[in-house]
Amino acid sequence: MDKQNLRFKSVDYEAVMFDLDGVVTQTAGLHARCWKQTFDEFLRHRRHKTGESLQLFDIKKDYTKYVDGKLRYDGVRSFLQSRDIDLPFGDPGDPPAKETVCGLGNRKNFLFEEALKKEGVEVYQGTVAWIRQLRSEGLKTAVVSASTHCDMILKAAALTHLFEARVDGNIAQELHLEGKPAPDTYLKAAELLKVEPRRAVVVEDALAGVQAGYRGNFGLVIGVDRKGNAEELLKNGADFVVEDLVELVAEDFGDNC
Repeated sequence: MDKQNLRFKSVDYEAVMFDLDGVVTQTAGLHARCWKQTFDEFLRHRRHKTGESLQLFDIKKDYTKYVDGKLRYDGVRSFLQSRDIDLPFGDPGDPPAKETVCGLGNRKNFLFEEALKKEGVEVYQGTVAWIRQLRSEGLKTAVVSASTHCDMILKAAALTHLFEARVDGNIAQELHLEGKPAPDTYLKAAELLKVEPRRAVVVEDALAGVQAGYRGNFGLVIGVDRKGNAEELLKNGADFVVEDLVELVAEDFGDNC
């Protein structure tokens, strides 16, 4: 704990900005399963029609590399490109059964909403404890997520009050912000918090997320290793990596969190 705290001093920063899925809430696995169902259904149907051999979605490899942390339609395009599949983009209003980038993204969206209703939301208590500590020390906090369900998830987990600002997939679409690994959404959150990027911290578990923090020239980028990919997080822009943010919670705060 002492070693990690030497790498983060709250007096050096004014704000800390968090990704949602996999950092604050335990919903990354749910997203991954819904992506797999979406892509595997599509690939099997395509194989039946064309006879071409297609590799199904691998949660361990493909989720992290192609869709984790990205806006939904960007994730669809990224994965399809990995399989040399070119689909029309379509329209955001496309039904889930339509074979377009938007249609596939909307299918995943539907599956996630259904699963969320059934399974609910669990949070990472270490993250919540650290957020409360940061706020008690006067730092501002924001959540920056590619998910269009960010507000729904925060409300279900009763965490909305812990963040002064939220930039999610819906807001990115409304403001035409480029998704991670571009830094746009984090830069927007810093703007909403009225802090300079160099005085703000980015906390991410996704490769695209730490890349965004690095490209935005933020004061510090902390990687959260939920998938056993600490080395990749460091290579892609994290200044240091923790397995759980409870490592950064001060010992004298733990009894009061």
